[in-house]
Amino acid sequence: MVNDVSRTYLVSGGSRGLGLAFVRRALDQGHRVFTCARHTTPALAELQRGTDRLFCAALDLGGSDGPRAAVKQAIECLGHIDVLINNAAIGQDSLLAHTSEDEIRRIVGVNLQSTICLTRHVVRHMMLARRGVILTVSSICGQRGFPGLTVYSATKGALDAFTRSLARELGAAGIIVNAIAPGFFESDMSRVLAPNQVGSIRRRTPTGALASDEQVVNAAQTLLNPDANITGQVLAVDGGASIS
Repeated sequence: MVNDVSRTYLVSGGSRGLGLAFVRRALDQGHRVFTCARHTTPALAELQRGTDRLFCAALDLGGSDGPRAAVKQAIECLGHIDVLINNAAIGQDSLLAHTSEDEIRRIVGVNLQSTICLTRHVVRHMMLARRGVILTVSSICGQRGFPGLTVYSATKGALDAFTRSLARELGAAGIIVNAIAPGFFESDMSRVLAPNQVGSIRRRTPTGALASDEQVVNAAQTLLNPDANITGQVLAVDGGASIS
């Protein structure tokens, strides 16, 4: 599928999982994509070999210069950035009392601070162009809360608030800002859950199914449409778990 209008995408954390699914969909639609992650993966390398519209960089967004370097390289490769997808994040698998202060700083640094800084650098370019789309991958953990995910949940709740406030700041500049909040889905993060925990989540989910990467990407398409007149929203894709 190729869109009538080709756009340029910056996708953080696009080497695997949901980020890779966003990269694949953008390429399938005829767009050009720059993605960065701490490490490249065989799946991403294979995808890059099949197209001249994908640019990849091994960057640690948690580093002090990571966000600025990512945007600089994206601009060099793409010329400009039409769409930013904030996907890079790290998970948590420990009660707060057992989570070290270094680990707390690492989770907050990557999930929240780096995302805000990356967005800041991209926004400066989008404001000059008077257009743009920003989509941040949040989580229903930010709305509901789960034991063992306290710090992770805190970062996602903060990103929801960041999305709403930024949408108000940038609406007049023609930039739309939204977030998508997956429930638990098949990913490295959900694999830390014990079978009884996964069973409990399924029982509390009206559809009885965990979300897939493709379902999240499908739901995101409306939020990525600059003509949809939707901004400042956090869309849950969780089989109804957040309403139960």
